[in-house]
Amino acid sequence: MKIRNLLFTLLTIIVFSGGFFAGVLYSNNKGQQQADTIKSEQQTVKKDKPRSNSEPKQEQKNEPAQSKVLMGYVQDFRDPNIVNYADLTHIIFSFAHPTKDGSLLFNGDTALNNLRTIVSKAHEQDTKVILAVGGWYHIQGGESYAYFKEAISNPDSRTKLVTELTGMAEREKLDGIDIDFEHPRSTEDAQNLTVFTQELSEQLHLRGKELSIAVNAKVHSVAGTEIHNVIYEPDMFNYVDHVNIMAYDGQWDGGYNAANLAPYHYIENIVSYWTGLFDSHQIAKEKLVLGVPFYAQPEDPNVKQISYAAIINQNPENAGQDTVVMNGTTYHYNGIATVQKKTKLALDNGFGGMMLWEAGHDTNGDYSLTAAISDSLNEEHQYALRSNKGN
Repeated sequence: MKIRNLLFTLLTIIVFSGGFFAGVLYSNNKGQQQADTIKSEQQTVKKDKPRSNSEPKQEQKNEPAQSKVLMGYVQDFRDPNIVNYADLTHIIFSFAHPTKDGSLLFNGDTALNNLRTIVSKAHEQDTKVILAVGGWYHIQGGESYAYFKEAISNPDSRTKLVTELTGMAEREKLDGIDIDFEHPRSTEDAQNLTVFTQELSEQLHLRGKELSIAVNAKVHSVAGTEIHNVIYEPDMFNYVDHVNIMAYDGQWDGGYNAANLAPYHYIENIVSYWTGLFDSHQIAKEKLVLGVPFYAQPEDPNVKQISYAAIINQNPENAGQDTVVMNGTTYHYNGIATVQKKTKLALDNGFGGMMLWEAGHDTNGDYSLTAAISDSLNEEHQYALRSNKGN
């Protein structure tokens, strides 16, 4: 009897203890579930919060980041505070000027200080900054061509220029370099540019940095045929990450005509040319970046160009068209609908994104061309995500 009572007592203790610990475990699990739910809700709220221009870009989890680029050239004298960092993936600071011996020149302390400010502000927005070397005009006078040509023709000066650019990228925390040699005019030029590009590519890529190159459109705006007085070796494009096509300034082809600045039919021919070239040489078309102008060309060649911002300041409705009359002169430019149409054309042909010259010419707010292109790129990205999920 005593043994039976003892067994009963032990059984009661075991059952009671099991229930107690089960309750503790249930309570802990339920608390953890509530905490996980709150954390998940907080993350959802954070994802859904709209990003203002002053906030860093945030990538949504479980979705790939936008793969298309929007690269904006910014001249060295621009106020860094006016740049639309939020909508650009890359800012190309323009320019560093090569000397014949392979050194680099900047347009004074102001230019270098602007570069550093832009790097700081851009990186806060997860926007990359690339330094462009070259351009059309040289700081010491005349075209940059003669200086650049000499620098890359000699092995010693070429190596020095590569070292200077690589060191600048490291010291100033740049994300890469943009080559803007305007333009190779002979087979020898093209060969020297290819060697320079390869050597610079090797040094930059070792350091996790990018290399882009600005190229002539290579298509006559009137005839629609290939331009042969600008020469590139196709193999060179294997060494770069982005090929920025300067698909504008067609007004000089076949006699001055401002309407040929960058009309859509001209761009169709440019896209067709570069698509065919890259396909024939089995180079990834994702490297191709289509450029658009943010300035207006006057029908009177004696009148200066004006910015897109000046056109919008006169009348915001000008954003919906491609020509405007101001101060008795007709100007030709690209409005919002046209740059969006060009963006679709580029993406439909497998291009890697868009480029603009120049960010300082843009306006702010609802009529910004930069924002319009960015919206188009994002829409295409979201459409691609939905299509992939559907498959």
